[in-house]
Amino acid sequence: MRIHRAWLVAAVTFLTLICAAAFRSTTSIMFMPLEMEFGWTRSITSSALSVNLIVYGVTAPFAATLMERFSPRRVAVAALALVALGTGLTVTMTESWQLILYWGVFVGLGTGCLALVFASLVANRWFVARRGLVTGIFSAAYATGQLIFLPALTSVVMTSGWRTASLVV
Repeated sequence: MRIHRAWLVAAVTFLTLICAAAFRSTTSIMFMPLEMEFGWTRSITSSALSVNLIVYGVTAPFAATLMERFSPRRVAVAALALVALGTGLTVTMTESWQLILYWGVFVGLGTGCLALVFASLVANRWFVARRGLVTGIFSAAYATGQLIFLPALTSVVMTSGWRTASLVV
């Protein structure tokens, strides 16, 4: 029995959504270590998360337009590169504005492009008869990413520090 190519695309999309959910939610486990190391207040770290949520929310609707114009694959690869850049640069940051730029803007843009808009576009392009099933699976991927990665990354933060966790992301 041969697996149809659409299911392979769905599997890659599922994994991408799991990772996007993990990226978006990891800031919450890094608040305390960042505050302790840099002496930042909760309002500073919360500002980065607020910027992340705003950028994420503003980016998601435009991501569909970008995907229609440039292809979902190119936009997803660029989004993952932005997330990697943002999380990778945090290990070298020394100022609070860098946290806002790296986690707020870069990760917000990247994960905004990998939001459920991406999932619905893939489901609509590749599936007709099973579109509802695939859309449901993609929705579950977002929750699954948080469920799987948050406990694992929390363990990494506690044993190896927030920098290692940021590099893992």
